[in-house]
Amino acid sequence: MDFRLTEEQRMIADAAKDIARDFPPEYWREKDEKGEFAEEFWKAISRAGFVGIVIPEEYGGAGMGMTELLIAMEELCANGCGAGGVWYLVLTEVFGALPIVRYGNEEQKERYLPEIAKGRMEFCMALTEPNAGTNTLRIETHARREGDEYVINGTKMFISGVDRARGMLLVARTIPYTQAPKKTLGITLFLVDLPNKAVKWNPIPKHGINFSKTCEVSISDLRVGEDAILGEKDRGWYQVLDVLNPERMSAAAGAIGISRLAIGKAVEYSRQRRVFEDPIGSYQGLQFPLAESFATIKAAELMMFKAAWLYDNSASYKEIGDAANMAKLVAIENAIKAVYWAMQTFGGYGYTREYDVERWWREVNLLRLAPITQQMALNYVAEHILGMPRSYRG
Repeated sequence: MDFRLTEEQRMIADAAKDIARDFPPEYWREKDEKGEFAEEFWKAISRAGFVGIVIPEEYGGAGMGMTELLIAMEELCANGCGAGGVWYLVLTEVFGALPIVRYGNEEQKERYLPEIAKGRMEFCMALTEPNAGTNTLRIETHARREGDEYVINGTKMFISGVDRARGMLLVARTIPYTQAPKKTLGITLFLVDLPNKAVKWNPIPKHGINFSKTCEVSISDLRVGEDAILGEKDRGWYQVLDVLNPERMSAAAGAIGISRLAIGKAVEYSRQRRVFEDPIGSYQGLQFPLAESFATIKAAELMMFKAAWLYDNSASYKEIGDAANMAKLVAIENAIKAVYWAMQTFGGYGYTREYDVERWWREVNLLRLAPITQQMALNYVAEHILGMPRSYRG
């Protein structure tokens, strides 16, 4: 069991650190306050090849795996970018490049992957719905076959990046839930080119990560050909799992990176700030929770990389899902503690925008809710790993 990074992986980590130095917390503070897309950052990670990490070399990418993508994400986050270091890469690589690499036919790969690798095609995924939420099998967006086309209608909720995306991974039912011979059958994935007049979006005001719009999406008589189907018709549920597991790993990478960033800033401040005669960093009331948080996120990092190794080495959905859910669960729960104690270290300054920790607090708390709530991750561990009775009905 070798825990050392390869030379290529070290180069990715170093490149991520170099990029992050050009986009410090002040940059992200301004983008968040103005609600602006981080265009300069996107161009920088595109030039560095980060948006093509998981894309094979023959399509213009680096031909690497989930492990290398997570290394890039974590180091970008930890060295100043916060959630920005993971967010855009999730939208385009996890929701776009990865499923096309794994399930696309040759025509789809040639059409989409080179454009993604060059940073010229941003992606989004339209999965969540108002009436389904976490219960993905109950989605109502329906694709009806009409001749050589599918006509798709439905509403999606909390779809990030759709305002800029040129490609969408759209999850729809080709067999209604009540008519499916098995509840996991009848889901199909479609690749949709954007913009399209049949796809309308409306931004949702939100608490944080305002450098990316999150939208309600209305799909009205969207027509796509059979060539838009990604993978196998009616068996898309298993492909959805293959997207959700990397998304959970990415959430863990973001949580770990934000924790490292917040703890690092808190430690630096604690060495300088004096109350009475001593630097506040000498007080065990601050030392212990920061030290404990750091230790636990480093442990979560190991589980995250185990999940990535399983994914890169074609393990079963079950093995990957076990590790991905536990990594997400532990990383985020302890990231929340880490950023909380970082804020406490700054005292009143921690509540001000100038010191950025309040923004990291807003960012890391989103990960409690998406992808998948902490409670649903616990349900997964209880049912699928411990073998306990299911605690909810589908």
